[in-house]
Amino acid sequence: MLEKHYEPVKVEEGKYDNWVNSGYFSCGDKTKQPFSLVIPPPNVTGKLHLGHVMDTIPDDIIARYKRMMGFDVLWVPGVDHAGIATQAKVEAKLREEGISRFDLGREEFVKKTYQWKDEYCATIHKQWAKIGLSVDYNHERFTLDEGLSKAVMHVFVTLYKEGLIYQGERIINWDPELHTALSNIEVVHQDDEGAFYYFYYDVVNSNEKLIVATTRPETMFGDQAVFVNPKDERYKHLIGKKCINPANKEELPIMADSYVDLKFGTGAMKATPAHDPNDFKLAKKYNLKLVKVLDESAHMNSLCGKYAGMDRYECRDLLVKDIEKEGHLQKIEKIVHSVGHSERSGAVVEPMLSKQWFVKMKPLADKVIETMQGKGKINFIPKRFEKVLLRWMANCEDWCVSRQLWWGHRIPAYYNKKDGSILVSEETPDLNLYTQDEDVLDTWFSSGLWPFATLGWPEKSEDFDRYFPTSVLVTGYDIIFFWVSRMVFQSLHFTGKIPFKDVVIHGLIRDEQGRKMSKSLGNGIDPIDVINKYGVDALRYFITTNSTPGLDMRYSDEKLKSAQNYLNKIWNATRYVEMSLGDDFVPSILEKEKLSTLDRYILSRLEKTIKRVQAKMEKYEFGAASSILYNFVYDDFCSFYLEMSKITLLDESKKEITKNVLHVVIK
Repeated sequence: MLEKHYEPVKVEEGKYDNWVNSGYFSCGDKTKQPFSLVIPPPNVTGKLHLGHVMDTIPDDIIARYKRMMGFDVLWVPGVDHAGIATQAKVEAKLREEGISRFDLGREEFVKKTYQWKDEYCATIHKQWAKIGLSVDYNHERFTLDEGLSKAVMHVFVTLYKEGLIYQGERIINWDPELHTALSNIEVVHQDDEGAFYYFYYDVVNSNEKLIVATTRPETMFGDQAVFVNPKDERYKHLIGKKCINPANKEELPIMADSYVDLKFGTGAMKATPAHDPNDFKLAKKYNLKLVKVLDESAHMNSLCGKYAGMDRYECRDLLVKDIEKEGHLQKIEKIVHSVGHSERSGAVVEPMLSKQWFVKMKPLADKVIETMQGKGKINFIPKRFEKVLLRWMANCEDWCVSRQLWWGHRIPAYYNKKDGSILVSEETPDLNLYTQDEDVLDTWFSSGLWPFATLGWPEKSEDFDRYFPTSVLVTGYDIIFFWVSRMVFQSLHFTGKIPFKDVVIHGLIRDEQGRKMSKSLGNGIDPIDVINKYGVDALRYFITTNSTPGLDMRYSDEKLKSAQNYLNKIWNATRYVEMSLGDDFVPSILEKEKLSTLDRYILSRLEKTIKRVQAKMEKYEFGAASSILYNFVYDDFCSFYLEMSKITLLDESKKEITKNVLHVVIK
């Protein structure tokens, strides 16, 4: 007999271990039709948060539903090594101990990071169990495990041989705190207070002065020219002449290019090719020098005279004061402008000329665009997110995949110690003759292989043949650029297939005021705290009923209480049925002609509910499916049939049939 009161902690105790140990989540029944999905692998940077719950609860609902519908379901679990994010966490921990990764050396640092990974993996496993995820642990993967590493090496070497990976000097986003390159999507832009500094550049052999405005005076030591628009009447007579850089007194050519906006600033623009992507393009066009004036820590280098060794902002302040003393500062204009910050360290990103490894994106992106215009395209739910993917593919730049980190897949490029020639190989050559590239690959390089590399690819694999392409992916709209796009172009290029048939996009979970949950705001909510308070089914029901595909949702204690009340209603109804049936009840087949109008009504409503729920489930409309169930439970069953049964159970002629109907419906 069920306990009198619904106590989630008691109810949930031991259930999960029993399910796992009984093999209920294992795949492999080849008499059934396969259905597959992969977990969006959480980073091993810490505990799971409510955002992960948003990813995984819909996955779990899909997996359980498909098993009940007779499918052979493989749900692949796993975690992501999360290169830059994890290294940042481990380095922060080391700093607290008064040491750096350089004190440890590469090998010891990687060992330390594996210890971190093992610790947080254990925590994540406990959280998965607490949430009730029906993943197949026999297929668990890690983005740095042996199989994934082989796949990553194979992909890099293949792309290199195809001419789609190259090494080149380009302007990249540089994190001066973590000392690594970042891709554009690892840079968060925010409005910061700043200033426009207006300087006089004396025109050589003339009494004229050019006024040039900049937000970054410290980069003036790398200036190679001043550009004006050829149509600008103010400056036409100066084109071809030279002016004096007030920072280092060097002569700069005054050049013309239509790139310069006549209406922006003063219409005269300084060009610093090694520290600005647009200036870099001008330098390539006009064969200007590429002069770096900042080091890896964003300190001024030896080309900066007395400012050498200073932090960029310290240099800025002193340089502006010195230029002002010399009479070459016109004015300072306070502004608020968009500034790029490293997503992981928070440091202001420095655009910097650097030698890095890049993936040539256009051929890969064109293949995605072509596929998404055909019959075999990926089905996005909601459909509007297909445009987000296509827009990114149409405008994507070459992808900088090298990172100056120690935690990650080391780039399989080797330099000959004698002649410096490059060998790119899946096999490690003789390291007496070769030195391996120090850099590792961007985390998303390996994550992009997740749907097929987890199934054994590139080796011949039964799992790959049976379960790929995967059936569905559930993920947030915030990582369409980061993750979904990379899985699509990597999969199409290497397997010739789309990685998943359906993509269900959900929004973010926000706090009750609608703010994004973050550490800085202190408004993050631990899902385990919620489960301990309300029970996991209440949390699962809340997530399911309050999320609409593609839209954000708000956390609400009130709604969690309502979810718990609903579950309590089901508990009480079940307890009532259990008491009504008695210990000696044996179910019998219902005979249609013996059913009363009341019995036929509830059984008819039950069948309609099942069909309507199935229709919504097939479209991944979990909220709508839940509403249909809720209405049946509350209105048709509890408020109507169950109440009427209190009378029919007293009638000996109707008692047995009523018991059997109650039994069928509650099951």
